[in-house]
This record gives sequence, structure tokens and C-alpha cells, in this order.
Amino acid sequence: MADLLKGARIGCAMTGSFCMFEKTFEAFRALRAAGAELTPIMSENAYGLDTRFYSAPLAREIFEGICGCAILHTIPDVEPIGPKKLFDLLIVAPATGNTIAKLAGGIADTSVTLAVKSHLRNGNPALLAVSTNDGLARNAKNIGSLMAMRHFYFVPYSQDAPEGKPASVVAHMSLIPEAAE
Repeated sequence: MADLLKGARIGCAMTGSFCMFEKTFEAFRALRAAGAELTPIMSENAYGLDTRFYSAPLAREIFEGICGCAILHTIPDVEPIGPKKLFDLLIVAPATGNTIAKLAGGIADTSVTLAVKSHLRNGNPALLAVSTNDGLARNAKNIGSLMAMRHFYFVPYSQDAPEGKPASVVAHMSLIPEAAE
């Protein structure tokens, strides 16, 4: 794995499925250990909200520590991604149902959705690691729509709690490095 990812310029975008942050951080650490050059990106909510899982400052500190640079978290921060051809790959992990729906509808009104739009203008791949309570309900059509579009790829995912949350799906975050290859 290390040979394929060594020197790869990867944008790592996080959205607000806060319960998945720890597993996502582990995956990003593995990418960094494999020699990838990582740039952190966070949605406005992921960047600014304190939750029962992490305080916002702690999540930012961990993410910047993994990547070794400041987080891009505003629309002006991410707009140059496409014009400057900053990344070979852009990963959105976790990718919430809200973000998936916006991407499927071509809406670019957050730092993460604009980062993806800007990145895709060059025909480069976007890798999505879904984490949504309605992936097998209302958001199924959006996931399916993105699967049919060029340049979108998915980290393998499955139901995470079929008895308690039958429509919920979550990506296997530990497979992010393999999917990135």
C-alpha cells in the first residue's frame, strides 16, 4: 500500500457524523503513515460544534496534528482546490446524508461540498465514506445517483445497527486507505 499512496496529494474532508470521528482519524493516520500528503478540510459544523464525542477545539487539534497543516473550513479556503489542482484524490469521511444529498443535487453551499465541486472540475476522483441514518431510506436515491456519476467512488459500507436503525449505513472507515489506492 505504501508505494501507491506515497506522495499522493489527498484532501481529507470531514462532515458532521461526529460519532465516526475517531475511526476516521485512525484511517487518516494510516494514509499519512503510508506517505500521503494530507490537507484537512472540515465542514462548518464539523469545525465549530462541540459534541459528546469531541469538543470542537480538540477535534481540530487532532486533525491538524495528523495532517501537519491548518484546516480549510470556509468557502474561500476551498475555492482554489480545483483551479490550483491541489489534490490527486479528495476523500469525504464521514460523508453525512446531508452532504450526500447536496452532492447528488449539485449544491455547493458548504466548505466540503464546494471542495468536492472544485476538485471534480479537473476530472479527479472523490472518495465518499458514507455515514447516515437514512442511507437505506430517503438518502438511498442520492447514494445511487452518485454511484452512477463519473469520478465518485465509495468506501465499502453496510448497515450498522439493523435492529435499532434499519435504514442506517456506515462506511468501514478502516478500508479508507485501501479504497484510496
